Formats: sequence, C-alpha cells, structure tokens
Amino acid sequence: MSILTQFEEAKKTGKKKFIVLVDPDKVRLGNMDAVLENAIKANVDYFFIGGSLIVNNQLDQCLLAIKERCNIPMVLFPGSSLQLSWKADAILFLSLISGRNADLLIGNHVIAAPYLKLSPLEVMPTGYMLIDGEAETSVLYMSNTRPIPTHKEDIAVCTAMAGEMLGLRLLYMDAGSGAKKPIGEDLIESVSGAVSVPLIVGGGIRTPEKAAENAKAGADIIVVGNAIEKDPDLVIEMAEAVHGAG
Repeated sequence: MSILTQFEEAKKTGKKKFIVLVDPDKVRLGNMDAVLENAIKANVDYFFIGGSLIVNNQLDQCLLAIKERCNIPMVLFPGSSLQLSWKADAILFLSLISGRNADLLIGNHVIAAPYLKLSPLEVMPTGYMLIDGEAETSVLYMSNTRPIPTHKEDIAVCTAMAGEMLGLRLLYMDAGSGAKKPIGEDLIESVSGAVSVPLIVGGGIRTPEKAAENAKAGADIIVVGNAIEKDPDLVIEMAEAVHGAG
C-alpha cells in the first residue's frame, strides 16, 4: 500500500498519525541516535526529512543513517528543488497555495519533474499552507511570502478548498519551524470540516497535550520537529498522545 493510500485510509478510520520531522542540517547536534531509538519504541508512523537549507550529501547521509536503524518510512519534505534523493520512500510535492510566489506554486515543480519521473519515489501532491506563528521563521524568509493570519479562518478554509478542487491529495498547514504560536484548534476544525483530503498540521507544537488537542480538532497527521530536537524523550510522549487521540 502506498504511503498516500495509508494516509487516506487512516483518515477514513479516524486513526491519527504521528510524524517526526528531521532537519539534516541539525543531525550533527548529536540527538539523532536518541530520536531514532525513541521513534522505534514509540511506533512513530513516518519521518519527514527536510529543512530550509540542506546540502545534498548531508541529506543522503541522514537518510542512510535512518534506514540502517529502522524501517520507518521516510518522506522528503523539501525546501527547494535541490533537496531530492532516491534514498527516501516518498516526497511531498509541495505547492505553496497560501502564497503568490510562482516558483513555489509551479516553477520549482517543473525543474524537479524529470528527476521525479525517473525516480522510484512516491510523489504526493500536497497543498502547503503557511499560517502565522508570530515568528519570522526560516520558511517565511526563504519563500518570500506572507502567512495566512490566524484570525482569517475564511481565507484558510477557502484556500484549502481550492487546493482540494485543484486535485491536491494532501493539505499541510504549518506555522513553521520555531513558531511561537502553534495553529489553533478552531482553525484546524474549520479547515478539516471543509475538505475531505488528509490534513497535516505542524509548527510550534511543544507538548503532548497540544499535539493531542490538534489531532482531536481534526488534524489527521501531526508533525513535530524542533521540540524533539531539543528533547528526544518527547518522541514517546508525543506519539502516545497523538495515537491516543484517534
């Protein structure tokens, strides 16, 4: 079964998924072994691998290190068309539908398409929506776009609906790495209720309680990165909270 089908089946059955986001640029911080050990213990569902600035050999090294330790599927979460590797299992083919940067709507996709066509990677068309997390995150700077304000639920809902109507198979609402304010439950509930495709939520989630609240509000997949980089022991608590919210 493809990873995308797994996401869709989980949404139908209400089974929540927990994903650990790994930034290869930060692997050298030394917590990677602990993160992997805890991810295996906690039955983490997937890894997202990506960051705003990655050199390709660092990406490959990170993927190989994970593959040597476990069988948890690895999905590329690329910050640019250069962050590609056949060593992963799948890729989020991200279209930044919350912004108006043409390169991130279609331009980078044209560059990556020939590579992906020849690769064994499962390509998952994903509408990426940046939500204001009250911080100048790396993704905001690198994308040169403005996030959707948290109090503009109508804009977020209509953006999500448009993405689904365009044929995107996943939606990813992200407050960005290092966000001061995670996405609120009211916004998640509104967007989730307006679309039928799986909804991924990440950015600024620092506690198991918040992860569970977001899952109960309608997020089908919870992604946590920064908090786990700082405290690898959170992997187990986060996974338990999300899996228990289904």
